[in-house]
Amino acid sequence: MTVDPANLVNRRVVLADRPKGVPTPGHFRVEEAPVAELADGEILVHNHFLSVDPAMRGWVNDAPNYSPPVPVGDVMRSFAVGEVVASRNPDYAEGAIVAGMFGWQRFAAATGESVTREVRETDLPISLALGILGVNGVTAYFGLIDITDPKAGETVVVSTAAGSVGSCVGQIAKILGCRTVGIAGGPEKIALCRESFGYDTAIDYKSGGDLVREIGAACPDGVDVYFDNTCGPISDAVMEHLAMGARISICGTASVADWVPWPAGPRVHRHLLVKRARMQGFLLFDYIDRYGEAIDKLADWVRDGKLTYQEHILDGLDHAPGAIEMLYRGENTGKLLIKVD
Repeated sequence: MTVDPANLVNRRVVLADRPKGVPTPGHFRVEEAPVAELADGEILVHNHFLSVDPAMRGWVNDAPNYSPPVPVGDVMRSFAVGEVVASRNPDYAEGAIVAGMFGWQRFAAATGESVTREVRETDLPISLALGILGVNGVTAYFGLIDITDPKAGETVVVSTAAGSVGSCVGQIAKILGCRTVGIAGGPEKIALCRESFGYDTAIDYKSGGDLVREIGAACPDGVDVYFDNTCGPISDAVMEHLAMGARISICGTASVADWVPWPAGPRVHRHLLVKRARMQGFLLFDYIDRYGEAIDKLADWVRDGKLTYQEHILDGLDHAPGAIEMLYRGENTGKLLIKVD
Protein backbone atom coordinates (compact mmCIF):
# COMPACT_ATOMS: atom_id res chain seq x y z
CA MET A 1 0.00 0.00 0.00
CA THR A 2 1.33 3.40 -0.96
CA VAL A 3 2.19 5.71 1.92
CA ASP A 4 1.39 9.41 1.51
CA PRO A 5 4.51 11.36 2.62
CA ALA A 6 2.28 14.33 3.48
CA ASN A 7 0.88 12.34 6.43
CA LEU A 8 4.32 11.54 7.89
CA VAL A 9 6.58 13.39 10.30
CA ASN A 10 10.31 12.83 9.99
CA ARG A 11 12.60 12.64 13.00
CA ARG A 12 16.23 13.34 12.17
CA VAL A 13 19.66 14.09 13.62
CA VAL A 14 21.42 17.10 12.13
CA LEU A 15 24.93 18.44 12.55
CA ALA A 16 24.53 21.49 14.78
CA ASP A 17 28.17 22.55 15.10
CA ARG A 18 31.46 21.72 13.39
CA PRO A 19 33.64 19.49 15.62
CA LYS A 20 37.40 19.30 15.78
CA GLY A 21 38.29 15.65 16.27
CA VAL A 22 35.72 13.18 17.59
CA PRO A 23 32.20 14.71 17.63
CA THR A 24 30.34 14.78 20.95
CA PRO A 25 26.58 14.95 21.68
CA GLY A 26 26.70 18.75 21.67
CA HIS A 27 27.62 18.77 17.99
CA PHE A 28 24.23 17.29 17.00
CA ARG A 29 20.57 18.19 17.32
CA VAL A 30 17.50 15.91 17.12
CA GLU A 31 14.58 17.58 15.38
CA GLU A 32 11.28 16.89 13.66
CA ALA A 33 10.34 18.01 10.17
CA PRO A 34 7.66 17.24 7.57
CA VAL A 35 8.39 14.68 4.88
CA ALA A 36 8.59 16.35 1.48
CA GLU A 37 6.63 15.11 -1.51
CA LEU A 38 8.68 12.72 -3.65
CA ALA A 39 10.07 13.89 -6.98
CA ASP A 40 10.20 11.69 -10.05
CA GLY A 41 12.89 9.03 -9.63
CA GLU A 42 12.83 9.16 -5.82
CA ILE A 43 11.86 6.59 -3.21
CA LEU A 44 10.84 7.07 0.41
CA VAL A 45 12.71 4.74 2.76
CA HIS A 46 11.48 4.05 6.28
CA ASN A 47 14.81 3.36 7.98
CA HIS A 48 14.89 0.47 10.45
CA PHE A 49 18.57 0.59 11.45
CA LEU A 50 21.24 3.29 11.19
CA SER A 51 24.96 2.62 11.11
CA VAL A 52 27.64 4.15 13.34
CA ASP A 53 31.09 3.96 11.75
CA PRO A 54 34.58 5.34 12.52
CA ALA A 55 34.59 7.13 9.16
CA MET A 56 31.85 9.45 10.40
CA ARG A 57 34.43 11.43 12.37
CA GLY A 58 36.07 12.38 9.09
CA TRP A 59 32.73 13.18 7.48
CA VAL A 60 31.99 16.00 9.96
CA ASN A 61 35.46 17.50 10.43
CA ASP A 62 36.63 20.30 8.16
CA ALA A 63 39.85 18.56 7.15
CA PRO A 64 41.13 17.00 3.91
CA ASN A 65 39.15 13.83 3.20
CA TYR A 66 37.80 11.74 0.32
CA SER A 67 34.40 13.47 0.52
CA PRO A 68 33.28 16.99 1.52
CA PRO A 69 32.22 17.45 5.15
CA VAL A 70 28.56 17.30 6.14
CA PRO A 71 27.26 20.90 6.06
CA VAL A 72 26.21 22.31 9.43
CA GLY A 73 22.42 22.06 9.61
CA ASP A 74 22.21 18.98 7.35
CA VAL A 75 21.15 15.47 8.33
CA MET A 76 24.12 13.44 9.55
CA ARG A 77 25.46 11.30 6.73
CA SER A 78 25.26 7.57 7.42
CA PHE A 79 24.49 4.20 5.96
CA ALA A 80 21.06 2.81 6.82
CA VAL A 81 18.73 -0.04 5.92
CA GLY A 82 14.97 0.09 5.66
CA GLU A 83 11.81 -0.49 3.67
CA VAL A 84 10.64 1.39 0.59
CA VAL A 85 7.22 2.74 1.64
CA ALA A 86 6.58 4.94 -1.40
CA SER A 87 8.20 4.93 -4.81
CA ARG A 88 8.37 7.07 -7.91
CA ASN A 89 11.26 5.03 -9.24
CA PRO A 90 10.50 1.95 -11.38
CA ASP A 91 13.68 0.21 -10.18
CA TYR A 92 12.48 -0.01 -6.56
CA ALA A 93 9.08 -1.39 -5.66
CA GLU A 94 7.22 -0.55 -2.47
CA GLY A 95 8.03 -3.17 0.15
CA ALA A 96 11.60 -3.67 -1.05
CA ILE A 97 14.33 -3.66 1.60
CA VAL A 98 17.22 -1.40 0.61
CA ALA A 99 20.53 -0.30 2.12
CA GLY A 100 22.28 2.92 1.26
CA MET A 101 23.46 6.36 2.32
CA PHE A 102 20.16 7.51 3.83
CA GLY A 103 21.34 9.47 6.89
CA TRP A 104 20.46 9.52 10.56
CA GLN A 105 16.70 9.91 10.17
CA ARG A 106 13.43 7.98 10.32
CA PHE A 107 12.40 8.66 6.71
CA ALA A 108 14.73 9.33 3.78
CA ALA A 109 13.73 10.57 0.35
CA ALA A 110 16.44 9.09 -1.84
CA THR A 111 17.39 8.67 -5.47
CA GLY A 112 18.70 5.43 -6.91
CA GLU A 113 22.23 6.83 -6.58
CA SER A 114 21.89 6.76 -2.78
CA VAL A 115 21.02 3.05 -2.76
CA THR A 116 23.93 0.69 -2.24
CA ARG A 117 21.88 -2.41 -2.90
CA GLU A 118 18.53 -4.13 -2.51
CA VAL A 119 18.72 -6.60 0.36
CA ARG A 120 17.71 -10.06 -0.84
CA GLU A 121 19.00 -12.23 2.04
CA THR A 122 15.51 -12.56 3.52
CA ASP A 123 16.57 -15.53 5.63
CA LEU A 124 19.01 -13.35 7.62
CA PRO A 125 18.40 -10.29 9.86
CA ILE A 126 18.24 -7.07 7.84
CA SER A 127 20.54 -5.35 10.35
CA LEU A 128 23.39 -7.44 8.90
CA ALA A 129 23.16 -5.28 5.76
CA LEU A 130 24.97 -2.59 7.78
CA GLY A 131 27.52 -4.92 9.31
CA ILE A 132 28.90 -8.24 8.22
CA LEU A 133 26.78 -8.15 5.03
CA GLY A 134 27.37 -4.46 4.47
CA VAL A 135 30.02 -1.81 4.88
CA ASN A 136 32.05 -3.71 7.46
CA GLY A 137 32.01 -7.14 5.86
CA VAL A 138 32.69 -5.83 2.36
CA THR A 139 35.53 -3.67 3.70
CA ALA A 140 37.05 -6.67 5.44
CA TYR A 141 36.62 -8.89 2.38
CA PHE A 142 38.28 -6.66 -0.20
CA GLY A 143 40.75 -5.04 2.19
CA LEU A 144 42.11 -8.45 3.12
CA ILE A 145 41.70 -10.53 -0.04
CA ASP A 146 42.33 -7.95 -2.76
CA ILE A 147 44.90 -5.76 -1.06
CA THR A 148 47.01 -8.37 0.79
CA ASP A 149 46.30 -11.69 -1.02
CA PRO A 150 46.89 -13.86 2.09
CA LYS A 151 48.14 -17.42 1.63
CA ALA A 152 47.39 -20.46 3.78
CA GLY A 153 49.92 -20.76 6.60
CA GLU A 154 50.77 -17.05 6.70
CA THR A 155 50.45 -14.96 9.86
CA VAL A 156 47.81 -12.23 9.70
CA VAL A 157 47.76 -9.50 12.37
CA VAL A 158 44.65 -7.34 12.81
CA SER A 159 44.29 -4.18 14.91
CA THR A 160 40.92 -3.40 16.56
CA ALA A 161 40.49 -7.12 16.12
CA ALA A 162 37.19 -7.35 18.02
CA GLY A 163 35.58 -4.51 16.05
CA SER A 164 33.01 -4.89 13.31
CA VAL A 165 35.63 -4.87 10.53
CA GLY A 166 38.51 -6.49 12.40
CA SER A 167 36.46 -9.43 13.67
CA CYS A 168 35.40 -10.20 10.11
CA VAL A 169 38.98 -9.88 8.80
CA GLY A 170 40.23 -12.37 11.37
CA GLN A 171 37.54 -14.91 10.52
CA ILE A 172 38.07 -14.62 6.77
CA ALA A 173 41.79 -15.11 7.30
CA LYS A 174 41.04 -18.31 9.24
CA ILE A 175 38.73 -19.51 6.45
CA LEU A 176 41.67 -19.01 4.06
CA GLY A 177 43.93 -21.13 6.26
CA CYS A 178 45.99 -18.37 7.89
CA ARG A 179 47.23 -18.05 11.44
CA THR A 180 45.61 -15.02 13.09
CA VAL A 181 46.79 -12.60 15.78
CA GLY A 182 44.37 -9.99 17.05
CA ILE A 183 45.19 -6.75 18.86
CA ALA A 184 42.38 -5.29 20.97
CA GLY A 185 41.85 -3.29 24.15
CA GLY A 186 40.72 -4.84 27.44
CA PRO A 187 39.96 -8.35 28.76
CA GLU A 188 36.39 -8.40 27.40
CA LYS A 189 37.52 -7.77 23.83
CA ILE A 190 40.43 -10.18 24.14
CA ALA A 191 37.92 -12.86 25.19
CA LEU A 192 35.76 -12.01 22.16
CA CYS A 193 38.77 -12.38 19.86
CA ARG A 194 39.61 -15.82 21.19
CA GLU A 195 36.21 -17.29 21.98
CA SER A 196 33.87 -15.74 19.39
CA PHE A 197 36.08 -14.84 16.44
CA GLY A 198 38.58 -17.69 16.54
CA TYR A 199 41.87 -15.79 16.70
CA ASP A 200 44.81 -18.07 17.40
CA THR A 201 46.09 -15.53 19.90
CA ALA A 202 45.17 -12.02 21.01
CA ILE A 203 47.17 -9.17 22.54
CA ASP A 204 45.71 -6.59 24.93
CA TYR A 205 47.35 -3.27 24.06
CA LYS A 206 45.82 -1.71 27.21
CA SER A 207 47.49 -4.16 29.59
CA GLY A 208 50.57 -1.99 30.08
CA GLY A 209 52.92 -4.61 28.65
CA ASP A 210 55.67 -4.18 26.07
CA LEU A 211 53.66 -4.28 22.85
CA VAL A 212 56.71 -4.70 20.59
CA ARG A 213 57.87 -7.68 22.62
CA GLU A 214 54.38 -9.24 22.79
CA ILE A 215 53.90 -8.99 19.03
CA GLY A 216 57.32 -10.57 18.51
CA ALA A 217 56.42 -13.46 20.81
CA ALA A 218 53.09 -13.99 19.03
CA CYS A 219 54.69 -13.79 15.57
CA PRO A 220 58.05 -15.64 15.82
CA ASP A 221 58.31 -15.92 12.03
CA GLY A 222 57.22 -12.33 11.45
CA VAL A 223 54.04 -10.67 10.24
CA ASP A 224 53.09 -11.61 6.68
CA VAL A 225 49.90 -9.54 6.54
CA TYR A 226 48.86 -6.60 8.68
CA PHE A 227 45.31 -5.23 8.47
CA ASP A 228 45.65 -1.75 9.96
CA ASN A 229 42.58 -0.11 11.47
CA THR A 230 44.42 2.20 13.85
CA CYS A 231 47.68 3.80 12.69
CA GLY A 232 49.66 5.18 15.63
CA PRO A 233 51.65 3.27 18.30
CA ILE A 234 50.03 -0.12 17.60
CA SER A 235 51.02 0.01 13.96
CA ASP A 236 54.50 1.27 14.86
CA ALA A 237 54.98 -1.83 16.99
CA VAL A 238 53.75 -4.17 14.24
CA MET A 239 56.14 -2.63 11.69
CA GLU A 240 59.14 -3.85 13.68
CA HIS A 241 58.13 -7.46 12.99
CA LEU A 242 57.31 -7.46 9.29
CA ALA A 243 58.26 -10.62 7.45
CA MET A 244 59.97 -10.56 4.08
CA GLY A 245 57.43 -9.54 1.43
CA ALA A 246 54.83 -8.45 3.98
CA ARG A 247 51.64 -6.73 2.80
CA ILE A 248 49.85 -4.02 4.79
CA SER A 249 46.26 -2.94 4.19
CA ILE A 250 45.42 0.55 5.47
CA CYS A 251 41.75 0.61 6.43
CA GLY A 252 41.56 3.25 9.17
CA THR A 253 43.46 5.65 11.41
CA ALA A 254 41.35 5.49 14.56
CA SER A 255 44.19 6.26 16.97
CA VAL A 256 44.87 9.70 15.48
CA ALA A 257 42.56 12.24 17.12
CA ASP A 258 43.15 15.03 14.62
CA TRP A 259 45.04 15.46 11.34
CA VAL A 260 45.42 19.24 11.69
CA PRO A 261 48.22 19.85 12.34
CA TRP A 262 49.65 16.73 10.71
CA PRO A 263 50.94 14.43 13.50
CA ALA A 264 54.58 13.42 13.66
CA GLY A 265 55.70 9.88 14.40
CA PRO A 266 58.05 7.02 13.48
CA ARG A 267 58.86 6.65 9.79
CA VAL A 268 58.04 3.28 8.20
CA HIS A 269 60.21 3.60 5.09
CA ARG A 270 63.14 1.57 6.36
CA HIS A 271 60.92 -1.32 7.44
CA LEU A 272 59.24 -1.39 4.02
CA LEU A 273 62.53 -1.12 2.16
CA VAL A 274 64.49 -3.79 4.01
CA LYS A 275 61.59 -6.28 4.08
CA ARG A 276 60.45 -5.45 0.53
CA ALA A 277 57.02 -4.92 2.02
CA ARG A 278 54.01 -3.22 0.45
CA MET A 279 51.56 -0.82 2.14
CA GLN A 280 48.34 0.21 0.41
CA GLY A 281 45.27 2.18 1.40
CA PHE A 282 41.80 1.54 0.04
CA LEU A 283 38.20 2.73 0.34
CA LEU A 284 35.02 0.71 0.16
CA PHE A 285 33.82 2.98 -2.64
CA ASP A 286 36.60 1.55 -4.84
CA TYR A 287 34.65 -1.73 -4.97
CA ILE A 288 31.05 -0.65 -5.59
CA ASP A 289 30.93 -2.57 -8.87
CA ARG A 290 31.97 -5.80 -7.08
CA TYR A 291 29.76 -5.40 -4.02
CA GLY A 292 27.56 -8.36 -4.95
CA GLU A 293 30.56 -10.69 -5.19
CA ALA A 294 31.48 -10.03 -1.57
CA ILE A 295 27.91 -10.12 -0.23
CA ASP A 296 27.18 -13.52 -1.80
CA LYS A 297 30.36 -15.03 -0.35
CA LEU A 298 29.89 -13.49 3.09
CA ALA A 299 26.23 -14.54 3.31
CA ASP A 300 27.13 -18.14 2.49
CA TRP A 301 29.82 -18.11 5.21
CA VAL A 302 27.28 -16.75 7.72
CA ARG A 303 24.76 -19.45 6.79
CA ASP A 304 27.45 -22.14 7.08
CA GLY A 305 28.48 -20.91 10.52
CA LYS A 306 31.97 -19.94 9.36
CA LEU A 307 31.35 -16.25 10.08
CA THR A 308 29.91 -15.09 13.40
CA TYR A 309 29.04 -11.55 14.39
CA GLN A 310 28.18 -9.33 17.35
CA GLU A 311 25.77 -6.40 17.27
CA HIS A 312 25.50 -3.55 19.80
CA ILE A 313 22.12 -1.89 19.22
CA LEU A 314 21.10 1.47 20.68
CA ASP A 315 17.33 1.83 20.88
CA GLY A 316 16.11 5.12 19.43
CA LEU A 317 17.41 8.21 17.63
CA ASP A 318 17.96 10.00 20.95
CA HIS A 319 21.09 7.85 21.37
CA ALA A 320 22.57 8.97 18.04
CA PRO A 321 24.32 12.21 19.13
CA GLY A 322 26.66 10.35 21.50
CA ALA A 323 27.15 7.24 19.37
CA ILE A 324 30.32 8.27 17.50
CA GLU A 325 32.03 9.30 20.73
CA MET A 326 30.96 5.98 22.26
CA LEU A 327 32.51 4.15 19.32
CA TYR A 328 35.84 5.95 19.72
CA ARG A 329 35.88 5.23 23.46
CA GLY A 330 35.64 1.55 22.55
CA GLU A 331 32.49 0.99 24.61
CA ASN A 332 30.62 -1.00 21.98
CA THR A 333 30.81 -4.78 21.83
CA GLY A 334 30.07 -5.53 18.21
CA LYS A 335 28.76 -3.59 15.25
CA LEU A 336 27.25 -0.36 16.62
CA LEU A 337 23.74 0.30 15.30
CA ILE A 338 20.84 2.59 16.10
CA LYS A 339 17.36 1.07 15.95
CA VAL A 340 15.03 3.75 14.64
CA ASP A 341 12.21 4.60 17.05
